[in-house]
Amino acid sequence: MQASLLGRPLQVSGHVLRNRVIMGSMHTGFEEHPEGNEHLAAFYQARAKGGVALIITGGISPNADGVVTDEGAKLTTDEEAAWHKVVTDAVHQDGAKICMQILHTGRYAMMRQPVAPSAIQAPINPARPRALSLSEVKQTVKDYIRCAQLAQQAGYDGVEVMGSEGYLINQFIAKRTNQRDDEYGGSLENRHRFAQEIVAGIRAACGNDFIIIFRLSVLDLVEDGSTWEDNLALIARIEAAGASMFNTGIGWHEARIPTIATMVPRAAFKEFTGKLKQASTLPVIATNRINMPEVAESILQAGLADAVCLARPMLADAEWTNKALNQQSAAINTCIACNQACLDHIFVGKLTSCLVNPFACHELQLIQTPALKKKKIAVIGAGPAGMACAKTAAERGHQVTLFDALSELGGQLNIAKTIPGKQEFYEAIRYFKHELEKLGVHIQLNHRVQADDVSNFDEIVLASGIHPRQIELEGISHSKVMTYLDVLRERKPVGNNVAIIGSGGIGFDVGEFLSQDGPDSALDSHLFQQEWQIDASLEHAGGLTAPEPQLHPSKRNITICQRKPGVVGRTLGKTTGWIHRLTLKERGVNMMGGLEYVKVDDAGLHVKQAGEDKILAVDHVIVCAGQVPNRDLQAALEALGKPVHLIGGAEIAAELDAKRAILSGTQVALSL
Repeated sequence: MQASLLGRPLQVSGHVLRNRVIMGSMHTGFEEHPEGNEHLAAFYQARAKGGVALIITGGISPNADGVVTDEGAKLTTDEEAAWHKVVTDAVHQDGAKICMQILHTGRYAMMRQPVAPSAIQAPINPARPRALSLSEVKQTVKDYIRCAQLAQQAGYDGVEVMGSEGYLINQFIAKRTNQRDDEYGGSLENRHRFAQEIVAGIRAACGNDFIIIFRLSVLDLVEDGSTWEDNLALIARIEAAGASMFNTGIGWHEARIPTIATMVPRAAFKEFTGKLKQASTLPVIATNRINMPEVAESILQAGLADAVCLARPMLADAEWTNKALNQQSAAINTCIACNQACLDHIFVGKLTSCLVNPFACHELQLIQTPALKKKKIAVIGAGPAGMACAKTAAERGHQVTLFDALSELGGQLNIAKTIPGKQEFYEAIRYFKHELEKLGVHIQLNHRVQADDVSNFDEIVLASGIHPRQIELEGISHSKVMTYLDVLRERKPVGNNVAIIGSGGIGFDVGEFLSQDGPDSALDSHLFQQEWQIDASLEHAGGLTAPEPQLHPSKRNITICQRKPGVVGRTLGKTTGWIHRLTLKERGVNMMGGLEYVKVDDAGLHVKQAGEDKILAVDHVIVCAGQVPNRDLQAALEALGKPVHLIGGAEIAAELDAKRAILSGTQVALSL
């Protein structure tokens, strides 16, 4: 067996990183709050205690023009530097290094007129940018340098210069966004000048013992992006300018290709990092969908990178590094790449957290302490809410029994894991099972609880989940009508012509399940690249062979129906909804909005659309019209005279929401 490389130290610009695990940049929402530094300090310190070698902060702008929103975080004054000192001191106490990411959004800035190399509007921003003047470009270079000096003053060991993902530096580099005719535009040398001057200026100002990570876009995934030959020239120039390390950037934010979502295979872009590694004399960091130690170690062993960068996995488990280095993979709370509590939160102005770990970024709000009085607690239902509650209650010292009527732990997670592209839910179930067994939780499966079964418990937690919502529709009892549980859990046969009533997450999951034909690209990087037209050779500009994906068409004729007019599936997740809509569209799934459901009969599903009668001639109508809480036991339990707590779907069933379920289970356990 090969010796582990993950735990091997790495020397970078006069610093020794204690291992090869780097925590990647994530915005938390605390960066903009006056007291946010205390929360950030607690958040980062937990990961430093967890063994990570180097932390890269969320993006901080070098000037007012570069912030994401008007209240966005920047580092431009001594006072702002003092705010950061609380964060760096906390991290250093536990032996980790920390670099601040300098990020200028350029044309991605929201809620005002952005600035950019050229006045070319981003497809994801309604605002058209203003082109920076020559003097403004030169001043922006100075702002980056001043920002790095202030970061050094604040105790940071270095900075990451954000040169990828379509932000300002990337906008200068690419022809797509740079149409200048001065010394910062036109030729490749000129388009690289902005980045080169920033790195060289930081090195000159901050000295040789200051870490400078340059995040390079090895794969733009947009038309008119960089070629690999362009990247080779940039790599040489950034090395000469004095960079310490390269981090790998994959895809611009405007790219219509998934890069970090759960349907992206693990380490899907490692080969591209390997090309960077071959071309550079500096240490290279691999990123994107690296969530388990075995994946990370395989990248290092293959010589594709010198270190690995994990962002969201550090939300999921603060102790990821320690567990990885101690060969405790089974104990890792694995990031499932859902984006629901991290990126989706940030894009709507909420604090970052994590679906599988609600303590993330809430270290000062959710505080776990030993129970003052040890109790005997019954948790009825072993779905995400019940498992989270049982785990936390047992950690606090309570004696917990977890019941479920089914034969396995997981509840609705067992349904989610069967959906193509959602196999990571297997890891969530594995984690909870491992922890519950370790904690000595008494698990009783295949046990449909009656009130008398739990009469001797001190407190009862009802986590019994949901019932599928029944809709009022003529013919609802017709043999053509099925529920999503019939399809996803019971695996009843489904015909070739299908109508799905409901366009929420469940409706789209059923659409994914029924339209999938052949191998799942979420499990095969090369198939994923083929389907999404990613150029593995990097000969095409931007790394794309074609602007649209080529997904295998569905053998079934599927129609997703919704009552509301407008875009079908508009309520899906902020950062992943477009992927689900595009995937099903490319598979040939039909989508109809603004419908009135009339009846189901032998002819199929009868609807009205804009006053016109239509018949969808289908073999089956699958109802995915929401859920209602399953509180069948509530009255009988309350009659026992014991405290009864509702969590998860039994409390609120507006949507199958594992994020809310795990949070509510955790919160109740902390209160017991």
